[in-house]
Amino acid sequence: MKVDDLLSQAGEWLKGTGPESDVVMSSRVRLARNLHRFPFLTVAPVAERTAIESYVRERLQEVLGSRKIHYFSMARMNAIDRTLLVERHLVSREHAQGEGDRGVAVSQDESTSIMVNEEDHLRLQVLRSGLNLEEAWESIDRLDSLLEQHMSYAFHPRFGYLTACPTNVGTGLRISVMVHLPAAVFSKQMDKVLQSLARLNYTVRGLYGEGTSPIGDFYQVSNQITLGKAERDIIGELKKVIPEVLKFERSWRHKLVEDEPRRLEDKVWRAYGILKHARTITSEETIELFSALRLGVNLGMIQGIPINTLNELFIFTQPSHLQKIEKKALEAEERDIVRAEYIRKKLATSTQ
Repeated sequence: MKVDDLLSQAGEWLKGTGPESDVVMSSRVRLARNLHRFPFLTVAPVAERTAIESYVRERLQEVLGSRKIHYFSMARMNAIDRTLLVERHLVSREHAQGEGDRGVAVSQDESTSIMVNEEDHLRLQVLRSGLNLEEAWESIDRLDSLLEQHMSYAFHPRFGYLTACPTNVGTGLRISVMVHLPAAVFSKQMDKVLQSLARLNYTVRGLYGEGTSPIGDFYQVSNQITLGKAERDIIGELKKVIPEVLKFERSWRHKLVEDEPRRLEDKVWRAYGILKHARTITSEETIELFSALRLGVNLGMIQGIPINTLNELFIFTQPSHLQKIEKKALEAEERDIVRAEYIRKKLATSTQ
């Protein structure tokens, strides 16, 4: 499998078929793991990083070879290919921009990825469509247990799994739920949501996780504490918090429909009109307009556009995807023109 092959499909998490998918785009469960026989990457010399990547790659191919897992060597990829993996949420920006030998193993349906030599020796990740934390956890738990049979993890009987960053020590578990909150933003209520989540020790990040700002009313909500709590307790707590966020967003959607229908309709239909007819459009504007259109589709204001089509456009209109589709590097202005044409064609096809 080559990176180009990813252009012929959309990841499982983009299907829009999971529970609560009108608000929740995806659920992600991630585990940080290190090998006891190697130093942390923060102090590992170049030769050790190379040895780690080689050792883990061989173990992954040995253990997961029959499971349609494809391994990409990040050091041998060009910048566009690496960024494409970021846009598909298969690797972090830090991993794409890192140095030295590193890689990522990706399942055929893109629901599972394993980063090698990111911040830790291994970062296991499982993505699911909608609010699907239990299924994601069970999947990654099975994978983690399988790998642990073939690779000895750095583990302390008191502190749990040892990680490069102290915030991940313990379970090494990070759970992120990507939510779409256009009504909360449109009604200027988002600060209340952020303050409530902060009081409960949850962090809110942008579209691509740590270090990114929210755009297009999409937010990633994740746990901050991994030490001193069992994995199922962390999941159980988040399963109580997220429904409250959903309830708040849906109540404001209902309120907007009841109290300000014309203002809401105008926002939705303006977004649809621009996306259908624009001749040049930036990535940032595209995401903002998709947010409004996605809201309109979920509220039944606009018929005939499947949610999975919007979710896919959300990814395929990103810079690296457009350049891969065009099979050449493009300047920003050229990408804006290609993006507008791509959106026009896709929307025309989906509504026929």
